[in-house]
Amino acid sequence: MSTMTYLLSIGAAVIALVSVIELLRRRRLRERHAIWWILAATLALIGAVFPASVAWLAAVLGVGVPSNLAFFVSIVLLFLVNLQHSAELTDLEDKTRTLAEESALQKVRLERLEERTDPKRDRPDARA
Repeated sequence: MSTMTYLLSIGAAVIALVSVIELLRRRRLRERHAIWWILAATLALIGAVFPASVAWLAAVLGVGVPSNLAFFVSIVLLFLVNLQHSAELTDLEDKTRTLAEESALQKVRLERLEERTDPKRDRPDARA
């Protein structure tokens, strides 16, 4: 690995880690989501600083090319992030449906209450 590639990989991993921390600090990213990104950026930083460790792990796991291991780990992490977002989306859809149903019921109750208090309100000839 050339020195430029080595420095570029370290820089990219540091930028990723700092970006996640900054998003957390500004409250643009929640902690439960940030855990996966911090894990990915930390693994990238470790792999960038110690590229021999990636080659060693690839050899231990029987992966022919170390970059294939990096891609596989990246795909697994992205799958886990996607799975987490899907689960949260399902919860939010359920809550949205419940809120819409409750809102519709409140609207019906309000209309019935208005009819009871002012029965002439809906008739146009009663206003004149």
